[in-house]
Amino acid sequence: MDTTTPDPRDQRVVVVGGGLTGGAAVVALRERGHRGPLTLVCAEDHVPYERPGLSKGYLAGSEDAAALEVQPPGWYAEHHVDLRLATTVTGLDLAARTVTTSAGDRVRYDQLLLATGAAPRHLAMADDAASHGAPVCYLRTIEDADVLQRHLHPGRHVVLIGGGFIGLEVAATARGRGAEVTVVESQALPLVGVLGEQVALRLAEVHRDHGVDLRLGTQVTGVRVVDELVMVDLDGRPGVTGDVLVVGVGATPRTELAERAGLEVDGGIVVDEHLRTSDPHVLAAGDVARFAHPALGRSLRVEHWATAQAHGRLAARSALGEDALVEEQPFFFSDQYDLGLEHFGDVGPDGPDEVVVHGDLGTSLVAYYGVGGIVRAAMHVNDWDRAGEVKRAVTDGIGIETLRGARA
Repeated sequence: MDTTTPDPRDQRVVVVGGGLTGGAAVVALRERGHRGPLTLVCAEDHVPYERPGLSKGYLAGSEDAAALEVQPPGWYAEHHVDLRLATTVTGLDLAARTVTTSAGDRVRYDQLLLATGAAPRHLAMADDAASHGAPVCYLRTIEDADVLQRHLHPGRHVVLIGGGFIGLEVAATARGRGAEVTVVESQALPLVGVLGEQVALRLAEVHRDHGVDLRLGTQVTGVRVVDELVMVDLDGRPGVTGDVLVVGVGATPRTELAERAGLEVDGGIVVDEHLRTSDPHVLAAGDVARFAHPALGRSLRVEHWATAQAHGRLAARSALGEDALVEEQPFFFSDQYDLGLEHFGDVGPDGPDEVVVHGDLGTSLVAYYGVGGIVRAAMHVNDWDRAGEVKRAVTDGIGIETLRGARA
């Protein structure tokens, strides 16, 4: 009897999800010597692409769709990837190690990667208005961006519900194209939970300086269509009428397939530091994964470009039997007007208990976020020479007291 252990480079690997995580995974698999059957199932009719540009360069018209692609379309055939576009996985049988696609095919796997991403969180009142003809957009796909882009020109009014990163980036892009913009945010300041009060206050001032009408600390009470326009009713304040409404109130991980199959799910598909799920033959990565982070000592889910890319590469290594694990601190970036922001680390669900800010958004700024006296996150805005220093403050876990009153 042959007891030779199969070479993991010859295994059948199936990747479900056509975003950056799925694309990065198949590229890493081939780069690291995987030579077995490799199937990539993409719900959209596009090769894997990166989503940050949808609210930035692509939406602004300075980049085309090809600039977003993880690899050009021809790469997949050249590297013998069975690419299935406009196809979803409708069933997962863990015992048989098969997935069933919307085309009716059953595909066997030895290793499966679920990179199904996240879906925009919907507002029922906005969806109801859209069903009656109100122009309502959610921004997640190239097609979403194409629809929204048609409204971004002088003489048009864009209303955004949600002052998070998507909302503020769309606001900046819309103003850059000459549209009028109103942002409705329930919190007292935009992104205050992430940036802290000092930085969030300054960011709000930047948007107002660029002509954005910020309605902060304001609840939306209704959305309706009026003469082919969209009316957003506000609690205790005059409503806002716009040519298009963009809803950006967060995202929900796409865990339905995993849940139906019986995988452990808790605010995301639960995985260990190697991105393995409760089934040893199934990995999950990217926006959909709630992953154990050894350096942070807890599990979290991250919806940012850097994590999506790093997870794709890590999942490939785990599928190939390598003893790889999550090491990088969470990282995200944002571009708004002439501001470039980079944020490292994660302070946890309770937020920081101290924030030390150096500089000003008018020139450049660095902020450090402390928990229990230790820097757990840090960011800079337009201070590119200090990006390495800012990151090291987090990875080294320096005491925040050393930064009080200091200036570089």
